[in-house]
Amino acid sequence: MAVCARLCGVGPARGCRRRQQRRGLAETAAADSEPDTDPEEERIEAGAVAPVGVGGGPGAGPSPPPPRCSLLELPPELLVEIFASLPGTDLPSLAQVCSKFRRILHTDTIWRRRCREEYGVCENLRKLEVTGVSCRDVYAKRINPRVKSGRFMRILPDYEHMAYRDVYTCLLHRYRHILGLWQPDIGPYGGLLNVVVDGLFIIGWMYLPPHDPHVDDPMRFKPLFRIHLMERKSATVECMYGHKGPHNGHIQIVKRDEFSTKCNQTDHHRMSGGRQEEFRTWLREEWGRTLEDIFHEHMQELILMKFIYTSQYDNCLTYRRIYLPPSHPSDLIRPGLFKGTYGSHGLEIVMLSFHGHRARGTKITGDPNIPAGQQTVEIDLRRRIQLPDVENLQNFNELSRIVLEVREQVRQEQQQEAGEGPALPPEQPARGPGGAPAGDSREPGAGAAVDEQSAESRKGQPFVLPMGVSSRNEDYPRTCRMCFYGTGLIAGHGFTSPERTPGVFILFDEDRFGFIWLELKSFSLYSRVQATFRNADAPSPQAFDEMLKNIQSLTS
Repeated sequence: MAVCARLCGVGPARGCRRRQQRRGLAETAAADSEPDTDPEEERIEAGAVAPVGVGGGPGAGPSPPPPRCSLLELPPELLVEIFASLPGTDLPSLAQVCSKFRRILHTDTIWRRRCREEYGVCENLRKLEVTGVSCRDVYAKRINPRVKSGRFMRILPDYEHMAYRDVYTCLLHRYRHILGLWQPDIGPYGGLLNVVVDGLFIIGWMYLPPHDPHVDDPMRFKPLFRIHLMERKSATVECMYGHKGPHNGHIQIVKRDEFSTKCNQTDHHRMSGGRQEEFRTWLREEWGRTLEDIFHEHMQELILMKFIYTSQYDNCLTYRRIYLPPSHPSDLIRPGLFKGTYGSHGLEIVMLSFHGHRARGTKITGDPNIPAGQQTVEIDLRRRIQLPDVENLQNFNELSRIVLEVREQVRQEQQQEAGEGPALPPEQPARGPGGAPAGDSREPGAGAAVDEQSAESRKGQPFVLPMGVSSRNEDYPRTCRMCFYGTGLIAGHGFTSPERTPGVFILFDEDRFGFIWLELKSFSLYSRVQATFRNADAPSPQAFDEMLKNIQSLTS
């Protein structure tokens, strides 16, 4: 500590340097003779200064010590650059060193750089009116189009007298633990919340799939809450739910990976026309249509049930952190979030992740049959299926025969591993028409055949849905790269009697894949969510696996 203090030009107490200058020469020499350095440091210094004699030879007196350099002797503008490069969490400790450091750390340039580098804040507090920052444009138009400019200006924060240090310490650093991706606890429906720093606000955006069945359309999003500084050193939480503008809310950070929000003015959520007007408005926003446009009676029941259920959570919600899946060079495609079609339930969000020889699709949003958090599909990447030609592929029975052969192989191998059956010969791939193998050959010397299949997969092969297989979206790709055997999870209403049924995983390209549910005679098309998420990477593969277990256990 004494070494560090002497390097900075200060002693163990405030103002000790000035007191030392007022001492006499003898008192100063005595103070310098105190053992305030590390013995290892003294040994290194003694070795570095070797005695020399007259004319440079040995035996002469010791050379004068080199002049000491103090950080306090550096110009203030250089100290500002040095301090601005340090993490913001270290600056409060640096301010305790001396009064000069404390004065320099009040420079707003330092905190502006920390806000920009650590949280991506690029706005200028002093030029908001000139730069047209998102405070008026984004929050008056994108968040709530019904709010007029004059009315909105009355609730803008007082940025004229605000400092970046307040933005960093009272807003960004204080609420840093809620940044990232979260899954709200809304029963079986779940959801995807992305908490980001947007301008000089922290906003919780709820990501919604596009309207059914347009799976390739971009995601929709709406704000649930926002946090900002209305006054210096005072962060304000506002609920954005409803159609009457932002109103008073509250956020409680339960633990590092869980927090909750509460609305203190739920009357802002109600509409003058009562529940009927609220339902019609919700239906247009959620499905992009009216109830009269939905002719399927079962679908009408599912929509009404979702509205009644989710309306109970408009005043208080709990969120649990989720991570994006880690990627590896050996992955079939880049893992991530996808939008998928699920019949009468509409579009849902699925997370595709790879685990060795298997790939899994976990629901981030769900439905009363298969709730959020469950593994909707599982793919065995060791069992590739070679689809028949287009003419034979249109025959559902032919595809069913190929898939059931693979399922029988899987069942026999499971029995063999459990010691319930006789030893089986090496794995035989399922065969398509004419005896062609439907899966990858595992026999020695088959490397050339595998390479040939890989080359063919890059070119793509024609694909068409078999007759009798229903699809919400008829605009699916007509070529695919490769197919694998997989299983899909089906269940009754309320997640009753869940079971895994065989199916086919079809890889179309880097951003789209499909799954044929054999028992349901249904096809689901999945398209990648084209969005960039910050603060969403898992700290380790073990943390990601633990997260999957946690969200699955909540709905089991």
